[in-house]
Amino acid sequence: MKRIFLIVLDSFGIGASPDAADFGDENTNTLGGVVKSEKFYCPNLQKLGLFNIEGVTCAAPVERPAGNYGRLREKSRGKDTIIGHWELAGIISKRAMPVFPEGFPSEFVEEFEKRTGRKCICNRPYSGTEVIKKYGEEHLKTGALILYTSADSVCQIAANEAIVPVEQLYAYCKTARELLTGDMAVGRVIARPFVGTSADNFTRTSNRHDFALSPPSPTMLDILENHGKDVISIGKILDIFNGKGITESYKTTGNADGMEKISKISKRDFSGLCFLNLVDFDMLYGHRRDVDGYAQALTDFDSFLTDFMKDMKKDDLLMITADHGCDPAYMKTTDHTREEVPILMYSKSVPGGRDYGIRDSFTCVANTVCRQLGLESDFYGGGLDL
Repeated sequence: MKRIFLIVLDSFGIGASPDAADFGDENTNTLGGVVKSEKFYCPNLQKLGLFNIEGVTCAAPVERPAGNYGRLREKSRGKDTIIGHWELAGIISKRAMPVFPEGFPSEFVEEFEKRTGRKCICNRPYSGTEVIKKYGEEHLKTGALILYTSADSVCQIAANEAIVPVEQLYAYCKTARELLTGDMAVGRVIARPFVGTSADNFTRTSNRHDFALSPPSPTMLDILENHGKDVISIGKILDIFNGKGITESYKTTGNADGMEKISKISKRDFSGLCFLNLVDFDMLYGHRRDVDGYAQALTDFDSFLTDFMKDMKKDDLLMITADHGCDPAYMKTTDHTREEVPILMYSKSVPGGRDYGIRDSFTCVANTVCRQLGLESDFYGGGLDL
């Protein structure tokens, strides 16, 4: 293959992993939850083999899938975005990144306040929309930063753009990133700017920025870059890998923007990987437990596939997968869910119909990308033959 388009449907799980009980996620199934919605209509994903995957029983399989298909089981000890993407790129994380269900320790907060010259308020796990509704007016009055976390390994800092300019907020987040090391080394520090004058109209803006840890060892992106291949990232891929191994990047404002950008890039001549994360599934619908919204987002993605696949060249490979689950029908928590994820692969030069069964890690994606671009890799677990 000359070009590979790797699309991560952020949080699109297809059923609980065998160890889901360790994470409190028994009987979760993102696909199983959304397929029941009247908003769900995904004929292209069905044709590619989504419902032919072993263990997927929520809709009818097709007799002759156009794609190759399988089920991936995460080997890393975590269910967050960073660990999931790193494993897709070749790294298995043997321990989960730290979380702070009771808030960040006082020694961090005090040093952070000292360095920024601003007090912090909240310091608890919170929904991003709810936290600005509750603490936003206090922030406007005092200038104190809204410090919060979630069930993920994140430190989030929210501020109104009229009080703290975006670049200043980014500088504060860089300070937090410098302090959060060792046992406090969260996966991401996230700047969460918002606008508005009261709790009634506070709105988060698209100026979010993630400050992630760098991967601890080389990934498939580094291999590709070192061999002169193009590595084009769209969406939060740049942040997830802290820029390592990426030759060109584009921010997005959501799924629609991401799909538009990958369509434009597909019309260019390049050699290598175009890597897209579609974040709305997770951020707007999974965490908010919006089944119909999630189903509609899948329907919109499926519609996008019609023209995208039709316009693919014979030496193009499309790979569709996910990084974890976030079952919108699971009401025990609003956290990610420990699920297995699909792998669907399509090329006009490959007949399709190959069943990969269940693979015991996501790293087969990294090996497949490298080998289909003619490069050697030795990540765990081998690759997926076409």
